[in-house]
Amino acid sequence: MLRRLHPDQPASFAFTPANQDWAEAQISKYPEGRQASAIIPLLWRAQEQEGWLTRPAIEHIADMLDMAHIRALEVATFYFMFQLQPVGSVAHIQVCGTLSCMICGAEDLVAVCKDKIAKRAHQLSADGQFSWEEVECLGACANAPMAQIGKDYYEDLTADKLAQIIDDLAAGKVPVPGPQNGRFASEPKDNLTTLTEFTGEEHNGSVALALALKDTVKRIDGTEVPLITPWRGKPPAARKDANKVEPKPGIGEVIDETGTTTDEAPAKSTAKPVASGKEAPEGRKPETLAQAKGTADDLQKIGGVGPVLEQKLNKLGVYHYWQIAAWSEDEIAWVDDQLNFRGRITRDDWISQATALADATTDKG
Repeated sequence: MLRRLHPDQPASFAFTPANQDWAEAQISKYPEGRQASAIIPLLWRAQEQEGWLTRPAIEHIADMLDMAHIRALEVATFYFMFQLQPVGSVAHIQVCGTLSCMICGAEDLVAVCKDKIAKRAHQLSADGQFSWEEVECLGACANAPMAQIGKDYYEDLTADKLAQIIDDLAAGKVPVPGPQNGRFASEPKDNLTTLTEFTGEEHNGSVALALALKDTVKRIDGTEVPLITPWRGKPPAARKDANKVEPKPGIGEVIDETGTTTDEAPAKSTAKPVASGKEAPEGRKPETLAQAKGTADDLQKIGGVGPVLEQKLNKLGVYHYWQIAAWSEDEIAWVDDQLNFRGRITRDDWISQATALADATTDKG
């Protein structure tokens, strides 16, 4: 498909102060000379700010990254995630038209969009509030037909249900995302044969979070909790060093003073330290427990903690959100050293996540 820039372009572009700070933080993830690696997140942020990706925005970002304008234009026109024309001020509706959705009624959903929004894809509605397009598979085949609106999926749709969702959005409401036929997630429509124990929650995790944030169709504006840029707001020098990653040596290359090489490192990492020559772990050991107080918290709810890291944390005596929320910088350094995963805690901002989860747990209790 030929993708061209829209003929009507604004005169200029500038990030809001919050988004400018966020953009600088993204650039600081990459070493000198590699700033162009930040092109996609910066283009996406500009699109979130403006609703669509304008030529001044593309060129402004190219200048920030010391790239030729044509290189940034190549990226923007290649990826279909970038909207090169104005979209609805309230919502841009992306209807999946691939096999499963097509069989289950995607054409009926497209007909609704043509009737209620505009005859052609990427054309604004008469009031400028809505636009739509048909897209390739969005990966929710078990819940076909479906559409993505804003950040969330609206699944198990019918023509009447999509029409009602559009009407609700026009009235300033935020319809509940997820399955629209009463399903919890993507379980069979009939009786379950496996995984029959539900948590008792009314909505699945994605839907519950969307409802809690109340921002299904709200575009990113820089005021969100900066989980992926925890150094935001600090002096530029601090930001640049916050997520510094040392280059990885090749196989056989010496990586420490003992002569250990990359291919030998895994074997060494499980060895017991030698009392006479091993340096003490970095930082200070935090408060740990011999066992959980009551029921252990589900540490995998913290972004960046999977089953393996949860097991390691439990072995260290960490079972609860409140323990992690209380860690100081020295204690983070000690846990980093024990997990052998330097920088993970700071990068994913475990402390803020654990604090929020601990507060939520306390509220429920």
